[in-house]
Amino acid sequence: MTDFLLELRCEEIPARMQAGARADLEKLFRKEMGAAGVVLGQVTVWSTPRRLALIANGLAETTEAVSEETKGPATTAPQQALEGFLRKTGLTKDQLEVRDLKGKDTYFAVIEKPGRAVRDVLAEAIPAIVRAFPWPKSQRWGAASISTESLRWVRPLSGIVAILGEDLVECEVGGIRSGYATKGHRFHAPGDITIGGADDYAAKLSACHVIVDHAERQELIRDEARNAAAAAGLTLVEDEGLVIENAGLTEWPVPLLGRFDEAFLEVPPEVIQLTARVNQKYFVCENAAGKLANAFVCTANIDAVDGGEGIVAGNRKVLAARLSDARFFWEQDKKTALSVHAEKLGRITFHERLGTVADKVERVAKLARWLVEEGIVKGADADQAELAARLCKADLVTEMVGEFPELQGLMGGYYARAEGLPDAVADAIRDHYKPVGQGDEVPTAPVTVAVSLADKLDTLAGFFSIEERPTGSKDPFALRRAALAIIRLILENKLRVNLENVIVEAGFRQPFARQIDPTIAANRTFAQLSRFMRMGADAAVQFYQVARKGADTAAVEQAQKNTEKLYNFSAQILDFFADRLKVQQREAGVRHDLIDAVFALGGEDNLVRLLARVHALQAFVATEDGANLLAGYKRAANILRKEDWKADAIEPTGDEDPLENVDDPDMMHVYAVAREAREQLSHEPEPAEKALIDALDAAEPRAADAVAAEDFAAAMSALAMLRAPIDAFFDEVTVNDADSGKRYSRLALLARFRVAVHNVADFSRIEG
Repeated sequence: MTDFLLELRCEEIPARMQAGARADLEKLFRKEMGAAGVVLGQVTVWSTPRRLALIANGLAETTEAVSEETKGPATTAPQQALEGFLRKTGLTKDQLEVRDLKGKDTYFAVIEKPGRAVRDVLAEAIPAIVRAFPWPKSQRWGAASISTESLRWVRPLSGIVAILGEDLVECEVGGIRSGYATKGHRFHAPGDITIGGADDYAAKLSACHVIVDHAERQELIRDEARNAAAAAGLTLVEDEGLVIENAGLTEWPVPLLGRFDEAFLEVPPEVIQLTARVNQKYFVCENAAGKLANAFVCTANIDAVDGGEGIVAGNRKVLAARLSDARFFWEQDKKTALSVHAEKLGRITFHERLGTVADKVERVAKLARWLVEEGIVKGADADQAELAARLCKADLVTEMVGEFPELQGLMGGYYARAEGLPDAVADAIRDHYKPVGQGDEVPTAPVTVAVSLADKLDTLAGFFSIEERPTGSKDPFALRRAALAIIRLILENKLRVNLENVIVEAGFRQPFARQIDPTIAANRTFAQLSRFMRMGADAAVQFYQVARKGADTAAVEQAQKNTEKLYNFSAQILDFFADRLKVQQREAGVRHDLIDAVFALGGEDNLVRLLARVHALQAFVATEDGANLLAGYKRAANILRKEDWKADAIEPTGDEDPLENVDDPDMMHVYAVAREAREQLSHEPEPAEKALIDALDAAEPRAADAVAAEDFAAAMSALAMLRAPIDAFFDEVTVNDADSGKRYSRLALLARFRVAVHNVADFSRIEG
């Protein structure tokens, strides 16, 4: 067994491409070796700015013999098919095997391939790997580049080292032949270095100021950057992305601390950090008080003879120029009020069918005020919520955000505070984009919650109204993220929100809804809208004609169509929320079938209440009582299904709850059926029947009261009362009795049991 070393050397590889390149090199190498029958052990891949290196340990000297089988035509196929197969395989008819395949005799070609020298396999594989390499961007170079068939690489390829054990693997790619020689550090060791093999590769490069292991360079940067800051009495602001990027820019990293003019600290700290990070790849530091210090840590690529003083001085000069620009933007932007900046938003198109950013801001401002005035977001000042919403996008037209788009929102908060606006308004402008991702913090300040919620609701309603919805893996407008953010805002702030109402409210403000009569829109409620939409198009037109006192039919029909559109896409958004909630809760460890069991009840769009019910259900089904009750439910449901019991005669219809009171007509029918059946009996109900009836009489009102009080644990406890009686019922009572009266009565009793359980959750959706 022996080790193999491959190094592909070139000009500087962009840092952002190196991780992908390492993965691609290993994938291509394994593919080529697997196809040739080479058994691989450990494979290690490293990268520096000037090279990709791969070491494969424990390769055999020869490959194992392999047998390749190729299926051919059936023996009954035309002669031309057989002749084509023979030409393809290079065999004669006598060399083919005949096998039974699904009852049909079929020719098979079996070709035995002897083992090969692994060095020969590698010599063929290396050019294939280089030519197939999937760089995100690549180039051709030299005289050969006039041909589109010439070699492409991320930067001009300059050398190949390929050594198996101590032997050279001879190969050639684009005029570059493999050899033993590589290059060390560009300045410290620019000459050739002869590599003996995989064993001495890393050590020889390290002696020539090249740390070939990217992970080792990253660890060195982390430690030395912290040490440089600590030596100055400061704390490094950790930035793992910057660690990886600096490791991808250097072969011999040397972190150095420098200082910049303290006057620049007048600029917001995020601006300084972003300027240092994005433009110069520098770390920043904090002082003992946790405030940004006038210090930075840069990463040199050499051991300078002056200890790095010249490098630091040069970097300080470049950073000062960048910070001067940032300070200029900061001071210029502050000279104009945010309200004046906001006037320019009319020049920016949000979406061609949804208007400008100014149009969006207008919708968000009105929706934010409505959320506060309706008491959905409590503790917020409606005027402040509207003001914050009107100014929340104003920083998009500032010089600073034009230079650093990452600072949108954040800079608006700084400008608002500098302008003297209330802190609640400034905070809402700063944080209204949150939460952006799964790990982002969720705003809790009432004004911020109102603006953030309004902004995301408007986005969802707008794009759904123009049928720009996520499909499969495509979500160009980040609507899934917006829905998850709304869910998190509602749940973490415990907002008692009727989602249907707020979605319709957001929908009424979209461009298409302008043709809905404003008089009707001003007096709308979702309940009214739902009722006349469910009555059908004719009833909706009539509704409009009455409301508009005889307006022309064409205008009324157009208004009706837009209202129908509003109703339809609102229902689609609700389904979208349901899907997102299921995904979120599954990731949080909540069983998907339990979420389905509560969603299946319908009419529940208060997320706080819905999840409280789901969590109580999950706790209940994990108990012995819950598991046994579920088994009893499924048994009852199976019997009713086999008997073709008409569910619509005993289960909820419409929007009413049949267990709300004893006067409900549906439940009265259930009880009447049971009483009528019992009256036909020649004797009183059996003890187990009577026990189940008594248990239902006690459990139904308790469960209904608990659900109404949103005490879902108590509702589950009430259901637990049914566990023993239903078990006993099945043990002691024959449901399908020969006596039709008894049979009908007992089926009605099981139906009543099923309804009682459904009042808490749809147990038919629960697995197990």
